[in-house]
Amino acid sequence: MNRPIGTITVFLESTGTQMRIFDMGRRIGKISRDSFLKFEKTELAYPYPVQQQAWFALLFQDSKQHREPTVWFLRFPLDEQGKLLQAARDDFMHRLLERVGENLQAAQEGSQLDTALKDNPYTYKPRDEHMAVFHAKAAQLFKQPPSKYFEHARDYFSGKLGWDQWGFLGYQGVAEIALCQSQKEINKMLVTAIPHLPAKPLEALCRCLENETINLAINQALLDRLDRILSETPTDTQQVAACIRGVACSQSQQLKKASVERVLEHPCATSPDILAAISGRCWEMLLDDRIRRLYLERLAVNDQGQLFFDQCMSDLLFIPGLRAPLLSSIRDPERSEELSNAIGALFQRLNG
Repeated sequence: MNRPIGTITVFLESTGTQMRIFDMGRRIGKISRDSFLKFEKTELAYPYPVQQQAWFALLFQDSKQHREPTVWFLRFPLDEQGKLLQAARDDFMHRLLERVGENLQAAQEGSQLDTALKDNPYTYKPRDEHMAVFHAKAAQLFKQPPSKYFEHARDYFSGKLGWDQWGFLGYQGVAEIALCQSQKEINKMLVTAIPHLPAKPLEALCRCLENETINLAINQALLDRLDRILSETPTDTQQVAACIRGVACSQSQQLKKASVERVLEHPCATSPDILAAISGRCWEMLLDDRIRRLYLERLAVNDQGQLFFDQCMSDLLFIPGLRAPLLSSIRDPERSEELSNAIGALFQRLNG
C-alpha cells in the first residue's frame, strides 16, 4: 500500500512533474516552490491573501515535456493568521485522489487530468484580464512566441491606428505588451501613448501593468495623466483607480507614494473603485502612517457605506505585516468621529 502523500507539492513532484506556482490574487507573479511548501505546512502565512483566501495557479508538466503543461487554478481558505486551513487542503487531496489515484503520471498519460478537478469546490475561473496576464507570463516562461494579438496591440499603442481605434484591441495583446514594458522600444512607446489613451484602453493597460515592475518613466507618465484626471470636473474615478493600479509595482517608491497621496487628498477618494485599487494593489503604502490615516478616514466615509468599510478592513487585516499597524490606527484617539463610528459598527458586527 502506498504511503499517503500530504501536500500538493510532494504529490505533484513525486511523479517527476516540474511545477511552477503563481499567485493569482493581488498580483500575478511567481511564488517560489519552497515558500509554497512552507505555506502548505503552515510554516508561513500566504503572502498575498484576498478575501481571506489564497488564490493561486499550479502550472505543471511531465519532466520530459512530452505534453502541454496542465494548469490548476485553486483557492484555499486561510485562518486568522493568514495560514492555510489544512482541513481544506486535505479535502482537496482526498477528492483528487478519488479521481486519479496516487499515480499522477498514469493519469496524465491516460488524459484523466482534464476531469481530475471536475466539481472540485477549490477550483475557480480567473477573470479575463487575469487569464490574459497569466497566459502571457506562462508563454514567456516556456519561451513561446507572443499571441496573434500582440502585433495589433503594438500597432495601437504606437499610435499608428489612431487612439480611437481600440474597439478590436485584444486583452491578450495588451497583457503581452505590458509584459514587455521593460524593453526600450516598448517602454518609450508606452510613455508616449499614456497621455493620449482613451479611458478603456488606459484601464486595460493599467490592469496589466499592475503585475509588472515599471520604471520611473512609465510611472511619471501615469502620474502626469493622474494629475490631469484629478483636475477635471467631474473626476473619472475609474481612470483614477486605473492609474493607481498601473503604478502598483513601480521601481520608484517616491513616485508611487506621491500618486497614492494625491488621490487620497482629493475629494474623489471616497470612491469604492479607488479605495479598492489602493488596498488591493498598493497595500504596502498603508505601512506609511500618514497614508494609512488618510486611507482609513476616506474609507470611513466611502460612497457605499458600512458594508464596504467592513469588507476592506476584513481583507486588509489578513495581510501579513499590516494587521498591527491597522489596529494601532483604529485605536488612535485622534481619529475622526466618522472613523470611530465605522470601527464601532465593524466590531459590533464581528462580536454580534
